[in-house]
Amino acid sequence: MAASPHLVVFTGSGISAESGIKTFRASDGLWENHPVEDVATPQAWRRNPQQVLDFYNQRREQIRRAKPNAAHKALAALEQDGFSVSIITQNIDDLHERAGSRQVLHLHGEILKARSSIDERMRYPLPKGGIELGHVCDKGSQLRPDVVWFGESVPLFAEACDLVSQADFLLVVGTSLAVMPAASLLSYIDYDTPCALVDPEADMLSPPGVLAINTTAGEGVPALVNRWKQQGNLLLS
Repeated sequence: MAASPHLVVFTGSGISAESGIKTFRASDGLWENHPVEDVATPQAWRRNPQQVLDFYNQRREQIRRAKPNAAHKALAALEQDGFSVSIITQNIDDLHERAGSRQVLHLHGEILKARSSIDERMRYPLPKGGIELGHVCDKGSQLRPDVVWFGESVPLFAEACDLVSQADFLLVVGTSLAVMPAASLLSYIDYDTPCALVDPEADMLSPPGVLAINTTAGEGVPALVNRWKQQGNLLLS
């Protein structure tokens, strides 16, 4: 165990849902009542950029109104208590950061940023408002949401794998472990690194060797964090 215990947390839509942010449900293929292929693919962007921009502008305002919940706050508090906490999230909101977490890797991008359509290195913060047709980057290309769409590569995946391999404990929160390549992150932990999944359906979702904690993020994460803070380590025994 490292002198400063290193917790790596992998979060999905379940943790943000408790803050009122609606999730993508693969079972019906809809996201906010929109077919995914109409708002979250490169093809949709080419076909109807106005519809895509409108969709993300609405989502952006919803996220700005949302507040971090008990799970977000507990993880930030653990970091403030001296633990090393690295968060890998599938979520495109900024609730981890607003709770106070400082080490957050967004696998699928950040909705509160825009980026160039021709140079993904050119990113621009969106402290207010949204993206409209005619808003362009410094190279003159239309801005798009800084979000990884279905069918696009996940540029930060290798960095996420490196983080997972360094974990003293891997905590998975609110994800079905069904979206690739993110779902394969668990294969990068050391064979003896403990791993737990906090989710109301954890029993059904947990792979072999992963401790299932069947509860919501808002209940399960603060309980774990309180235990670790009292013990000064990341043990569950």
